[in-house]
Amino acid sequence: MTYLAPERRAGLRLHLNENTAGCSPRVLEALRALTPSDIANYPDYDAITRRVEQYFSLPSGWVQLVNGLDEGLHIVAAAAAFEEKVSGAFKKGTRHLFRGGVYPEPAFEMYRVCAEAVGLPVTPIPPRPDFEFPLDELLAAAPDAGVVYLTDPNNPTGLGIPAGAIEHIAAAAPTTTVLVDEAYADFSGRTIIGPVLDRHHNLIVGRTFAKGHGLAALRIGALVAHPDALAPLRALLPPFSLNIAAVVALTAALDDDAWVRAYVAQSAESRERIYAFCETHHFRYWRSEANFVLMRIGDSASAIVAQMAERGIFIRDRSAAPGCVGCIRISAGTVDATDRCLQTLEAVLASRNN
Repeated sequence: MTYLAPERRAGLRLHLNENTAGCSPRVLEALRALTPSDIANYPDYDAITRRVEQYFSLPSGWVQLVNGLDEGLHIVAAAAAFEEKVSGAFKKGTRHLFRGGVYPEPAFEMYRVCAEAVGLPVTPIPPRPDFEFPLDELLAAAPDAGVVYLTDPNNPTGLGIPAGAIEHIAAAAPTTTVLVDEAYADFSGRTIIGPVLDRHHNLIVGRTFAKGHGLAALRIGALVAHPDALAPLRALLPPFSLNIAAVVALTAALDDDAWVRAYVAQSAESRERIYAFCETHHFRYWRSEANFVLMRIGDSASAIVAQMAERGIFIRDRSAAPGCVGCIRISAGTVDATDRCLQTLEAVLASRNN
């Protein structure tokens, strides 16, 4: 299977970790087959939910589909805030500590955005040297938190969480929701979806079909957990989160697993090319389990990102993120897109040295 980066009038987008190959052709066929009646009627939500549960090898009741994983993050924060406010109401006249959100830095910005949108305070854990996973700090903070946000693999570092750490945190804080964002699980090949969710009902896994399946613009995500953990979230969700285009697209995408596997292989090759580029230029980088690579190029990071944009190549300036001084992040998708990016980056670096 051959992938070529699709032409985009706005340039080559390697700053948002999108799928640079686009969605499966089967998705487009399914969307073109929609009829006026399909669009005039609500989709069969039960059928698509069962299909996703089969995809994750789960029984009925363990998946809640959401309008992009961001809606899932928002509703988890809302449930935690609601629980705390109700709990506080029953403790009138006593000191009540409002349990907020906790996450290790650097982290996906939407954790803070979603938490603060519902009045849930957040406490970031500062990064350790070389982004070592802060297990001790999380174990200490988790029992007093309403939500612990974890990303596996992490964004923006691409580093995975050590084996056993997630279950250790969940066991140490059984009344705390532990949300594990697995947005990049298609690329890492790892997931905690399985028996661990039955052992720890405070564990919730967030998944998206934006990255590997290329459905970012259709906004499709999933919360995966024991039904007891999903029940309070479902009470806060609207009944019709997904539109018909998202439903038929997801069905078609799940039926073309070969497309995802081939794209994941392209991403792995792209990462290796980025590593080689970094080694040639003596840039510090972190080996990633996701579809992007974080590299440290120095004080000129922001200026280089701007110069790349002028040439139609968009990469992400991460130099302001905790622990990421002088860093940029490049999405690793198709080899064609990666080669174009690295050739342009080479030219930008050369122009700065002249």
